[in-house]
Amino acid sequence: MSEYFPEIDEITYEGPDSQDPLSFSYYEPDKQVGEKTMAEHLRFSVAFWHTLREDGSDPFGAGTMQRPWDDIDDPMEQAHARVDAGFEFFEKLGVPYFCFHDRDIAPKGEDLAESNQNLDEIVDHVEEKIDETGVELLWGTSQLFMEPKFMHGAATSPNPDVFAHAAGQVKKAMEVTERLGGENFVFWGGREGYKTLLNSDMGRELDNMGRFFQMAADYADDIGFDGQLLIEPKPKEPTKHQYDFDAANVMAFLREYGLEDRFNLNLEANHATLAGHTFRHELQYARVNDSLGSVDANQGDKLIGWDTDEFPTDVYMTTLAMWEILENDGLAPGGLNFDAKVRRESFEPVDLFYGHVSGMDAFARGLEVAHELREDGVFEDVIDERYGYDEGIGAEITAGSTDFEGLAEYALENDGIELESGRQEKLKSVLNRYILES
Repeated sequence: MSEYFPEIDEITYEGPDSQDPLSFSYYEPDKQVGEKTMAEHLRFSVAFWHTLREDGSDPFGAGTMQRPWDDIDDPMEQAHARVDAGFEFFEKLGVPYFCFHDRDIAPKGEDLAESNQNLDEIVDHVEEKIDETGVELLWGTSQLFMEPKFMHGAATSPNPDVFAHAAGQVKKAMEVTERLGGENFVFWGGREGYKTLLNSDMGRELDNMGRFFQMAADYADDIGFDGQLLIEPKPKEPTKHQYDFDAANVMAFLREYGLEDRFNLNLEANHATLAGHTFRHELQYARVNDSLGSVDANQGDKLIGWDTDEFPTDVYMTTLAMWEILENDGLAPGGLNFDAKVRRESFEPVDLFYGHVSGMDAFARGLEVAHELREDGVFEDVIDERYGYDEGIGAEITAGSTDFEGLAEYALENDGIELESGRQEKLKSVLNRYILES
């Protein structure tokens, strides 16, 4: 068997003073942070699609990536080589998990039956590598957006044959995920939306999507899959408007179709950017609605209006993200999956390690800072003191023991309202101090 990264040894922790970009400065897997180790808090995962399938092409240029496992003509032999390369990468990087789409790991066949046959063969190989290395499957999913048949959507397609094909593909992917011990199954509606309402029946499409998710939940029960079912919101690109626009939109959808107890959210930083939110906003919205399930760890470019999927290096973002995750009591059985790709100009295999190491360090440092902030009660105390709903008229409002008549009477007798400063600038300076102190 070939070694695909011969120049790379196991990536180890060397500390903040290390000058080696192929070592960890902050990620120390066994380091205790609160009641868990870093590895237990962060639950890092590598995305099969960007790391092992991305070729560096864009709408204006051909692929640039040097990927020795792709230098094979036979699609199935190439898929086997890709599995070997992937698990070598996972082990050398030291991550406990990986994620995949069904079409990432096995080539599409002439029809669904052949595609399933291809998938079964490659899954045999993946299962062997899981047993050999101990690297586990965080989640699986179905790729329901690249093939021409999905141009109008999958579950929301106007063609019932496409709906049926999507269901068959998801059925198989769920079976494979269960077989490999996957802890979650993700739904990403890449084309579940519309380009124009001139030819779209939004109500019918939403109803069909609700039916699709109900069938999926029922089938998870049928096969004994006890993992977490997740929906990943995204507002646009490739569609003009996707029905799973953001966390709030997905929660409203789930409640409308009685699915809120069956699905949680897999949130991505770059998708938050495209929806006009901060990553923390999306995480907190899901958290306060008891629906924060897992994270696709990346970042976007606010100057670019599409999904750039950059590796997360913004420690301010990772700190506030980890604050929400700690408030959520962690992500398990979800995790931090690097749905991130190296830039088109970073084309050598070693660049995959540089990207992942930088992202893992950024989240490790964010974890440390977020833990310290929570231990010191910095923001909790400020927030608790800001709201006056624990006594007096505030307590009556909270308890529902007053009404408009009572509130109007109170307001007439208490017209001297005193407000307090929000102190945003002070709080940001405090956040700076915690992040910049190492």
